[in-house]
Amino acid sequence: MIDTHVTLAESVVPITQDLFTAMIDGEPGLLTPADAITVPMVDPVHAWVDIVGPAHYRALVVTPRATADRLARALLQMTPDEDVSLEDVEDALGEVANVVGGNLKGMLPEGSSLTLPVVDVTGPTASRPADHEQPLLWRGDPLVISLWTPKNGEEL
Repeated sequence: MIDTHVTLAESVVPITQDLFTAMIDGEPGLLTPADAITVPMVDPVHAWVDIVGPAHYRALVVTPRATADRLARALLQMTPDEDVSLEDVEDALGEVANVVGGNLKGMLPEGSSLTLPVVDVTGPTASRPADHEQPLLWRGDPLVISLWTPKNGEEL
């Protein structure tokens, strides 16, 4: 039997790289996997979607606010010196979480659906580590994609 969680975890990097190539950078190779994030996440911004249905997962994207601002400029086709509002960041990072989550949902059994993205500067509360955490570097800046599944009836 195929371990769906492992398959989803292995798909995070190629899904995210394809997203960044198509929607953000216009060229491949600017988002790369990392072994770990060695710098602190300053003013982190969190965006997540839940996949609900026969299986329940949460896809969470976390990056420092400065990186989220750069992502918003790139995704929203803003100029490098244009001011980025919190609403711009919410739109951009929410879209990243939505596309990653939507692609993961497509790998799950029929009947799965995706919640609207939630973007927050305080982040979701978690009493345990993620089931899978994938550190990435976008143009040298940290970005982490995490996957969660509920354990023993917990709410995500």
